[in-house]
Amino acid sequence: MGIYERTETASLSYSIEPQLAQAVCGINDENIKVLDNQLACDFFVRGNEITLTGPAPVVAQARRVLNELQAMARRGHVISRDTVKHTITMVSIETPEGVNRRLAQEIVARRGKVIRPKTRGQQDYVDAIDDHTVVFGVGPAGSGKTYLAMAKAVQALQSKAVSRIILTRPAVEAGEKLGFLPGTLNDKIDPYLRPLYDALRDMMDPEAITKLMEAGVIEVAPLAYMRGRTLNDAFVILDEAQNTTPAQMKMFLTRLGFGSTMVVTGDITQVDLPGGQKSGLRIVREILAGVPDIHFADLGADDVVRHQLVSAIVDAYDDYDERHHNRKAEQ
Repeated sequence: MGIYERTETASLSYSIEPQLAQAVCGINDENIKVLDNQLACDFFVRGNEITLTGPAPVVAQARRVLNELQAMARRGHVISRDTVKHTITMVSIETPEGVNRRLAQEIVARRGKVIRPKTRGQQDYVDAIDDHTVVFGVGPAGSGKTYLAMAKAVQALQSKAVSRIILTRPAVEAGEKLGFLPGTLNDKIDPYLRPLYDALRDMMDPEAITKLMEAGVIEVAPLAYMRGRTLNDAFVILDEAQNTTPAQMKMFLTRLGFGSTMVVTGDITQVDLPGGQKSGLRIVREILAGVPDIHFADLGADDVVRHQLVSAIVDAYDDYDERHHNRKAEQ
């Protein structure tokens, strides 16, 4: 028995603007197939007309999703199967006004690629960065905590809200004793800072990044290089903060200067500190509880945005582990 069994069946004819039909429906109607798989109603496409049939609440939900997809297509966004899935999720948990606001909020756009929050948790995180001086983004890999912080930093620089961006990470594997490694300073720190460079290149032209780095407008450096400085008029990101000691975390936070925003990101389940050292990220919430203008944003599994094939791979491994565990239990 379905949960909508006793609900009245409804049928609705939905029209898409002819010039937007392919963008909304996808090649070979692949986006409509996603809708058909995800929602408990039937979709019949003929040209730019879609007939929706199913339980009335689901048909209403499908109509809201199509409205949002059409609005995104009208703004020139590329609509993928993952975009359709994220839109369904947001429509299911938000009022129509809330969905429209969240989906319309673009942080950075470059060469047709738009960076914006894709889940409610990500939107709350971005809102917190707008509203607070210091924000901690804590969550698992893939939840967008670093990527969205980078996008907000680029947005702040482009809008002249700050005059520079400073990106930093603890170089844990080298114990921050970079002098013992071969090569130039750039050779030594590059492996630890490469993920930050990669994210930055998604948001800005490589030539512009090089010029801004040469001018000191963008700085990417290990955490040890922050000691003794005061960071004014800057957007400062500390990534992989779970690998800071309590003393390093205090050192970083006290670098805050006038006109600056700080975002600290990390995953407290992935601590790589040697010798059983305490993580500064794990204890900082207790230390700073109640301090004004500081916000802790907790991102979870629902905020992890993966390519659909990656999700399928993870699910397959989870199924394998469960079967393997059950076999061992039976032996």
